[in-house]
Parts: sequence; structure tokens; C-alpha cells
Amino acid sequence: MEYQFSQRVTSLKPSAIREILKNSSAPGVIPLSAGNPAPDAFPAEDIRAISQQLLTDTPMEALQYSVTEGYPPLRQHVKEYMANKHHVGSDFDEILITSGAQQVMDLLTKTMLNEGDTVLCESPSFIGSLNTFRSYQARLVGVEMEPDGISIQGLQQALETQKNIKYLYTIPNFQNPSGITMSLEKRKKVYELCRDHNVLILEDNPYGDLRFAGEDLPSIKSFDEAGIVVYAGSFSKVISPGMRVGFVIGPQPVVQKMVVCKQGEDVHSNIWAQIVCHRFMTQRDYEAHLNRLRCIYRRKSTVLLEAMEAHFAPLITWNTFQGGLFAWCTLPDSIDMLEFVRRGSQRKACVVPGTAFLTDEAQPCSCFRINFSTPSDQQLEEGIQILGELAREMSAGK
Repeated sequence: MEYQFSQRVTSLKPSAIREILKNSSAPGVIPLSAGNPAPDAFPAEDIRAISQQLLTDTPMEALQYSVTEGYPPLRQHVKEYMANKHHVGSDFDEILITSGAQQVMDLLTKTMLNEGDTVLCESPSFIGSLNTFRSYQARLVGVEMEPDGISIQGLQQALETQKNIKYLYTIPNFQNPSGITMSLEKRKKVYELCRDHNVLILEDNPYGDLRFAGEDLPSIKSFDEAGIVVYAGSFSKVISPGMRVGFVIGPQPVVQKMVVCKQGEDVHSNIWAQIVCHRFMTQRDYEAHLNRLRCIYRRKSTVLLEAMEAHFAPLITWNTFQGGLFAWCTLPDSIDMLEFVRRGSQRKACVVPGTAFLTDEAQPCSCFRINFSTPSDQQLEEGIQILGELAREMSAGK
């Protein structure tokens, strides 16, 4: 039979990262291309104990259908936690528990976009979100990243010249893939520009709690007095990605429409996982857990940086980062990036090509992304050494 696919999916391609991850799971491969939390970051014993008590005492609470908006105690706790700790959420906002933060991107896009509408994105940006926008046939417009965040000049120009802009997608903290953190000055300016142009901001913050250096900065949502910021949060990087629990805090009219869309997608997010997240946050020392994660990633980032200083410098450069899970590296012009990634994979050191994170994958790019949370310390050191040797060989014309 000849299958006729919808126009929406005909142009979609498999995720470059997912395709690379298929190879990175092979024996002996060093998984520098992944984006998973460190194996020792999972609170596995707490999750086991909470789950055992739940399924022993009140199993129907976890096994029965529930409401689309999310497990009420979790919604209330997250609402209070985000307001008290991060000053996120106002009287005009609502909260919805989602199946990971990725579903926030999907639901907002489904809610707000018509085919051909424009989404402004940082360039580079997270491939998972870009592919979600593409699946709704959005027109993606990239805005250049600078060392302190998105180019304000580029954003202003895009807001003034592009048509039918529905929202700006931004990852202000330890951006994936660049690792860049947007400055406070730029956060305020981004908010003001989008407010003045009547454009929503989709603020994605999966890594904000993983700061291991520098000072915390307020979220863009904390400035929101006009109801233009939709904030996406996640427990994937701080509790467990496999549990698929995220949340959105945004203007009530927008979130209410997202609820209707979610009813048609999955009815509600996993209730067992939502209850576990709630009990972990309220019955365990959640702040101590976050501090433990920061210690893990501070140490692993140090291993990576020392290895790059030894094997990359000065040929390969990289952005500074103060948190998150990634390093964004730049090859000299003399080295073809895609060939470098291919040959690195052949030597069992897998990284992600920078083109995967661009709104236009045909654009020239000399960058690649490294993840330092998934590999062991030994794998990090070995993988960086392999890539450094490869870069020197290619630079010498070998």
C-alpha cells in the first residue's frame, strides 16, 4: 500500500539527537551526545519508598483516572513554591501539570498558532522544541545569540519586520545547546520589547535549579504584569525524566485553552508520577536534594573543563557556563564540523552537530554540543582526548 501522510508530518525528519542516541547506546560508545541526568542524581530510594507506601495505602489514588489540570495537591504546592521562591505567578495566571515540559511547547503551539505563523527562536535553540514548532508548520525565525543572551538588536529587528509573530521561545538559563545565561538587563529588555509589540514569550526553564556557579537571576515571568509570559517548568532534570512531569504557569485564558487541547491528547499526565513528585517535594528535604545535584554537576563540569583545557585548547574553544548540562564548542574554520562529528562517532566519541539546533539546518555552522552529565568521569576524559586528537589531525590535513 502507498501511504499518504498529512502535510503536517510529510516534511518532518527524525530528531538528529535521537538518531545519534541510537548509536551512543552501542557497547563502548562514549555518550557525549546525550542529555540525561547523571546516574547518581536520581533519588531512586526515595521514589521506591514513596511508591511503595502509595500503592500499599491508597493505590486507587494512583491507578484511577484524574483531572486534566493535574493532581490538585501538586498543582497547589508548585504554585506556592514558584511564587515564594521564584516570584513566578500572578492573580491572572493558572497552572497546568503536563507530560514533561515538551508538552508545554506542543500545547501552546496548538493553542496559538495557525499554519504559517511565525515563532521567534534563539539561534541556536533546543531541537525538541524546534521540531514541535515545525510539526505545526510554523515559520521559524532565528535570532542570534550573544555571550549574554539573545541579541536585543536582532530581536527588535525581527519584531519590527516579521509578520504574524505568535511568540518568542527562549531558554534564559544555561541555554540548550549554547550554555549561555541571559543577563538581567537583557531579560528586562526582552520583556519590554515583546510587551510593546504584543508578542507572547515562552520561557523554558528546565535547567534553572542546576546553577553551580554565579548568582541566580530572576525569571522573565517574574516581571510579567501584562500577562504575556508563559513559563514552562520541569521535574525531568531534578527528579526524573522518565516520570514525564512538567508544568506551565501562564495567563488563565491561554492555559485554559491548553487544558482543552490536553484533554484530546492524553486526558491527564501520569498520576502516579505526579503524586510521587508532590510527596518528594513535601515529605523529603527538596532543597537539600537540589544542592546535592548542584554538587554533582559542579564536579562533573570541572572534569570536563580540565579535560578541554588539556586536549581542546587552543584549537577548539567553548562558551563559559555556570550551570546546566552542556558545553557548546567551536571548531576552527579549517575543520569541517559535520565531518568532525562523523569521524568522532567512528572513534566512539559521539557529540551533536550544531546544525541540529538551527532554525535552518542548511546554515553554515562550526559548533557542536557536548553533554557532561551522562558520561562517567573516565568517559569524559577519554572522549575529550579522542576529540582533541581528531581535531589536531584534521587541522593538520590528515
